[in-house]
Amino acid sequence: MALADLIGTWRLLSHQFASLESDERRNMFGDDPQGLLMITADSRMMAMITTKDRKTAEGDAGAAALFKSMLAYAGPFRIEAENQLITTVEVAWYPDWVGGEQTREFSLFGDVLSLMTPVVLHPMFGGQKARGILKWQRV
Repeated sequence: MALADLIGTWRLLSHQFASLESDERRNMFGDDPQGLLMITADSRMMAMITTKDRKTAEGDAGAAALFKSMLAYAGPFRIEAENQLITTVEVAWYPDWVGGEQTREFSLFGDVLSLMTPVVLHPMFGGQKARGILKWQRV
């Protein structure tokens, strides 16, 4: 797939984690997550995802809850193996990602872009193997 096919702004349709062992799926940011993904011609990307009904933080507990209700990162990327988008993270909501790489498998069907995370042992599924599946609609 060519970079030109990915360039643009994408609105998040869904963000789920799927267990590889049970086929169970869970919404990471609720039933109606909010998010934008921007991919530029100069091979840079930026993604931000939040739950829909975030409230103004009240105190430290509220601020911690806001941190758990979002995901954001950005940086230059490259495409490998025709279906891997690998981002070198320059800035992120989670500092441990900065300076590292985030790899996503991707597929494009019409105006819907699917991104899949690598398989991980996920605490949401009691330590079972799972992967994130994000679906984006071209804006």
